[in-house]
Amino acid sequence: MDAPDRDPDPDPDRDRDRDRDEGMVWYAAYGSNMDARRLAAYIAGGRPPGGSRSYPGCRDRRLPDRAVPLLLPGLLYFALESRVWTGGLGFYDPAQPGEMPARAYLVTPQQLADIAAQEMHRAPGADLPLNPALTRGTDRLGPGRYETLVCPGMLDGLPVYTLTAPWGLADADLNPPSAGYLANFAAGLADAHGWRLDRSAVYLATRPGAAGHWTAGSVMEALRAAAEDSTSALDEPP
Repeated sequence: MDAPDRDPDPDPDRDRDRDRDEGMVWYAAYGSNMDARRLAAYIAGGRPPGGSRSYPGCRDRRLPDRAVPLLLPGLLYFALESRVWTGGLGFYDPAQPGEMPARAYLVTPQQLADIAAQEMHRAPGADLPLNPALTRGTDRLGPGRYETLVCPGMLDGLPVYTLTAPWGLADADLNPPSAGYLANFAAGLADAHGWRLDRSAVYLATRPGAAGHWTAGSVMEALRAAAEDSTSALDEPP
């Protein structure tokens, strides 16, 4: 698991000690929550830009003060049907070869639990047991699509956690994602990793579930159309 170089902290040892003392963890988002504006709705509550669903938010509504891009070992694939976006949802298979771009946010364990609850369309409020995933790498918390907790490694001495389905790619019901969902992925990849649309288009079109339905060219057209629609909306008077 790799994190790109970033500006050195003026006193990194002090910050790492503070993080350990406070019991902080990293939440690694690899889908729409790579866009910090969307994650803010999960934490502070409300409806993210362009979203159709409002989120209750976390018990602790403080936004993360650190977020870093990183690459997780494994593969992104699209399967099932999104209640919000329609089309396939993004899932993570850590057992597959390759690397998957993600964005890690420094959160409290309580915030991680509340984000997980909202991913499953449940009210936040119950904490999660984190040690089983930390020691075994994965922990199936339930049968739901985002109820398997994965700990792919450590970053700055703190555990990284993400959420995925209890099955892997080989057993997945693959389903191509919608254009709107892909546009949201691209926004997150740009926000987190600085990727241009053409790089995002190639990456997304070649993921299982999207491959064979989308091409790099058709994804690029969809991303450009979404960018134009967003610009037009900003130009409209209030």
